[in-house]
Amino acid sequence: MITLLFVYNARSGTLNALLDGVHKIVSPSTYSCKLCRLTHGAFQEREMWKAFRQSTALNMEFYHRDEFLQNCTAERNDQWEFPVILSKTETGLNVFLSKEELETLNTEAALIQAIKAKLKTL
Repeated sequence: MITLLFVYNARSGTLNALLDGVHKIVSPSTYSCKLCRLTHGAFQEREMWKAFRQSTALNMEFYHRDEFLQNCTAERNDQWEFPVILSKTETGLNVFLSKEELETLNTEAALIQAIKAKLKTL
């Protein structure tokens, strides 16, 4: 069974979440995590994304960049640009949707569609 790992280009912690939220409001075009913008508003998860996440049978894990680098050190984590969605199988981690692919998406609906389309190719 495949598991998708969503790795945000953001640091963990309450203070960082607050600063990120303010950044999304004050200067959204300069915010460095497109995956964050697609799945979360300034301070909470987007409703459409939340509904998809809760209704799918797909296994998903979510990490901030620092959490991923700390917890997945056995993997070749220096090869990925964040944000990224990785697929985890018995053979290891592979890029599912790259930073470049995420940059082309503009809405949570587009993200959901991209995930569904990519799953059909596996």
